[in-house]
Amino acid sequence: PADTPDAAQARARSAPAPVTDVAKLCVCDLLVAQCDINCCCDPDCSADDFSLFTTCSVPVVTGDSQLCSQKAAIYSLDVEANPPERIFKLIDQVNPSIFCIHATNYKEATYLKSPEIPTPENFDQLLDKFGGATFSAEPDLDLDTDAQNPPDANETYRYEYGVPVQTEDAFLRLPSPVVSSWCSDANPAGFLVNQATKCIRSVSVEKCDSIQALSMLFYINSSILAVNITVQSIVVQSQNGMRTSLNSSDVLRLPMVLDGLCINAVLGVNYHITHTDTGEIIEAAAAFVLGAISKEALSIEQSFEISFTQENTQPVPLSGNPGYVVGLPVRAGFRPQGYPFPAGFLFAPLALSSNKHSQLTILQSTSTQDCLAAQGARAPVLFGYNMISGCKLRITAAMKCQPLAQTLLDVLKGQSFPEYVASFGNSQAQDVLDWVPITQLHISEQIISNTLQSSCQIPVALGIEVKWTKYGSLVNPQARIVNVTATITTTTLKQLPSGRERIIPVTSSVVFTDISSPAEPSYKAWPTINIKLPFDFFYPFV
Repeated sequence: PADTPDAAQARARSAPAPVTDVAKLCVCDLLVAQCDINCCCDPDCSADDFSLFTTCSVPVVTGDSQLCSQKAAIYSLDVEANPPERIFKLIDQVNPSIFCIHATNYKEATYLKSPEIPTPENFDQLLDKFGGATFSAEPDLDLDTDAQNPPDANETYRYEYGVPVQTEDAFLRLPSPVVSSWCSDANPAGFLVNQATKCIRSVSVEKCDSIQALSMLFYINSSILAVNITVQSIVVQSQNGMRTSLNSSDVLRLPMVLDGLCINAVLGVNYHITHTDTGEIIEAAAAFVLGAISKEALSIEQSFEISFTQENTQPVPLSGNPGYVVGLPVRAGFRPQGYPFPAGFLFAPLALSSNKHSQLTILQSTSTQDCLAAQGARAPVLFGYNMISGCKLRITAAMKCQPLAQTLLDVLKGQSFPEYVASFGNSQAQDVLDWVPITQLHISEQIISNTLQSSCQIPVALGIEVKWTKYGSLVNPQARIVNVTATITTTTLKQLPSGRERIIPVTSSVVFTDISSPAEPSYKAWPTINIKLPFDFFYPFV
């Protein structure tokens, strides 16, 4: 017999708790730490922001429509209120279809798991597992509803971007100035948000051993859920600014008064957090800078910094998040040996041993303007900055063609010219599709002689063109590189007579071109009226 409506609702109420919390879902929340216009579910919007909204762009937020029962978040505006207010309701929705999902018990489907990248070492294993016509993911179909309960403090926790890093008692503190320059300990450290702050702390030498903010324990006495904060290093700073690194960081140095000085006071803390690709924190370390405070000092300046690194990856400075920031270096890299089984992009030095962050570089001009002396001097290509540099080469009759051509090529391109450029400022090495190949072209100029006898081709110019576009929302567009072309210009040089010399200019240049399509106005279909208005039509307004 068919179920009555009351029986159907009773069965729906007995369903397990949903995995997705629709009250926290917001598909129109596009800006980080900013309020999106008319996005009524944006947690960054305040009551003052809601009072300026004209409508709710997303009035209803639901989870999986195939569930038998689920929550629905309803958003609307009360325009009759003064000022207008946002109205939020959380209701239960019952799926009338008899073919619906009663419980989502496939745990691996509730979060995104990064696929394993094929390498020469694991290729045979992956081929055996996924090479057949069918394969099994071996899901754990546990119907026990207790498995859907959130983890407790002793279990791991997967973070999202910007979420405060939790500790056993509250959250990881990163002191910072709020209104004035004085330190406030109420600033939480956000996950994947690299920060560096400086603030002023009021001190008293007589009470320095009782001021918590001057003690190392204040910054490491709380573990990040199941991960303890370890001491990575301790550096002691003298009163004249000299710093000495201690050999052992196992012993805590607590502040104490000695000969009228407060020694072992914390002057700086540098947190380093290691996480997995699923957002799980697996390691936390702190590096301290300790110093002495004289009795005349009424306050000190403290510095704090926190950085995040993904497990099994090399920390590489970003040039934006996600889009490039004007003035930051353009990131570049190579394909490793063994392609098509890459383990990611190899961030090797590009043309200079000190360039350890894999940046696109060009020839750096020197005061002598000598190409042979400038060999090895490189300048990073900064996003959005058109650049030009050069040098002069003195050619004599004793110079050989092939060694000269190779020397000039090394001067222009460097010892190892990159093969790829990151399309975004935060492109990761393992995301192969986020890297743009550099197209290399060769152009020959006119001949610097009247005959081709005893002549050779030498490179005299390198031109790099970077085409980029605005990506994403028009409110907050992100700069994305879509094409890079490196053009080598060569010229034909005749062999010089004995005793003769010639000076040839060698140049490098970088040009950034915005190829974004202009936003088409919504009124483009409106007709135009060719009419002359009276001179006082807008009176009394100008």
